[in-house]
Amino acid sequence: MARKKFYDTAPKPERAVLVGIITPGTTELQQKEYLEELAFLVDTAGGVTEKVFTQKMQKPDRATFVGTGKLEEIQIYVKAEEIDIVVFDDELSPMQLRNIENELKVKVLDRSNLILDIFARRAQTFQAKTQVELAQLQYLLPRLTRMWTHLERQKGGIGMRGPGETQIESDRRMIKEKISLLKDRLKEIDKQNETQRKNRKELVRVALVGYTNVGKSTIMNMLSKSEVFAENKLFATLDTTVRKVVLENVPFLMSDTVGFIRKLPHHLIECFKSTLDEVREADILMHVVDISHPNFEDHMQTVNETLKDLGAIDKETITVFNKIDAYNPIEVEQDWEVEDEEKPTMGLAEFKNSWMAKNSSPAVFISATAKENVDELRDVIYHRVKAVNEKIYPYNNFLY
Repeated sequence: MARKKFYDTAPKPERAVLVGIITPGTTELQQKEYLEELAFLVDTAGGVTEKVFTQKMQKPDRATFVGTGKLEEIQIYVKAEEIDIVVFDDELSPMQLRNIENELKVKVLDRSNLILDIFARRAQTFQAKTQVELAQLQYLLPRLTRMWTHLERQKGGIGMRGPGETQIESDRRMIKEKISLLKDRLKEIDKQNETQRKNRKELVRVALVGYTNVGKSTIMNMLSKSEVFAENKLFATLDTTVRKVVLENVPFLMSDTVGFIRKLPHHLIECFKSTLDEVREADILMHVVDISHPNFEDHMQTVNETLKDLGAIDKETITVFNKIDAYNPIEVEQDWEVEDEEKPTMGLAEFKNSWMAKNSSPAVFISATAKENVDELRDVIYHRVKAVNEKIYPYNNFLY
C-alpha cells in the first residue's frame, strides 16, 4: 500500500532584508536600535528578518537612497538567498522606490508602508479601518506613476497622451474622490464620538499614553478588570478603549490609546488625531514607560514630542515605569577613560531616587504582569483622581 504524502499548506513567512543609513546626526548605536525596531515591525507584520545592511552617508542618495555599490551588494544577496522583500528604515520618494525595485526585482517597502500594513491588519472598528484606509490612499497618491510602468511604451504621438498617462489621471481622480469621502466619514464619526464624550463629562477622565508595546493594555486590564487585547507586538491596540474604573469609592473613566513610535508617518498621525481626542480631553495622563528597554528615555522623549503636537503636554501626568522585573542597570553617563574596568551602572533604587529628586510629578515603579507595586499605583491614581474631581466637579456627591 502506497504511503500518503502530506504537504505543508501553511503560508511561509516572507523573508526580509533591512536597509538603513547612518547620517552625521545619527550614531551607529542609534541606527542599530532603529533597525532592531524595524525588525520588530517586520515580525509584527508576519515576516522574518534575514540580514541587515547599513551605510554611512551624509544624506540619502536622491535616486537610490543608498549608494550604487551598496545597492549592488544588496542585489547580489537578495538574488542568492531568494529574499522576498527589502524594507528601508526611512520613507522613500516615488522615484527612489521605482529605481530600487528596477534594480532588486523584488518587493520594496519603506518604514511608512510597513507601519500602514500593520495598522491595516490590526484595525477592528469602522473608525480605525476608515483612518487606515485614508492614510493608505494619501501614501499611494504620489506613488501612482510607478504602478503603470507596464504601459510606458504605449505612448501616443506628439501632443498626444498614451493610455498609461490617461489611466494614471483616472486613478488619481478616483483616489482624490475617495479621500474626500473618507474625510467626510471621519467628520461624522468625530461628531458621534464628541457626543459620547459629552455624556461622560460627569466623570474624571484618565488616558493611558506611551510608546508602543510598553504594557498600556495590560495595565488597563489590571485596573479595570476587563479584557482589552494585549500582545507582545507593536501596535497591538489601535482602537481607543474606554472603561469605567472604581478605586475604593471614586469612579473615573480610563482610556487606552494607540502607542506612539519614532518616524511615525505624518499622514498617519493626522488620520489618527481624532482617535487621540481622548488624550487631548483627558484630565490626567498616565505615561507608561517600559523601563526594561535600554533606550526608554528616548521613547519618553518621542511620546512627549507627540503630546506636544497634540497640545496635551501640560496636562497633569502620572509616570508609570512598567516591567521593573526585567530592569537592566543603566550605564552612568560620564567621562570614563579606564578601558579595563567596567563602566559604573545605576541600579533601580538609585534611578528611582534620582528621578524623584529631579521631577516633581508623581512616578510609580511597577510590574503589571508580575503584579509588583500595584497597590502603590492604585493609591497614587486614587488620590490624583479624587483631587481633580473635587476641583472640577465640586458638587458631585461622592463619599470621600
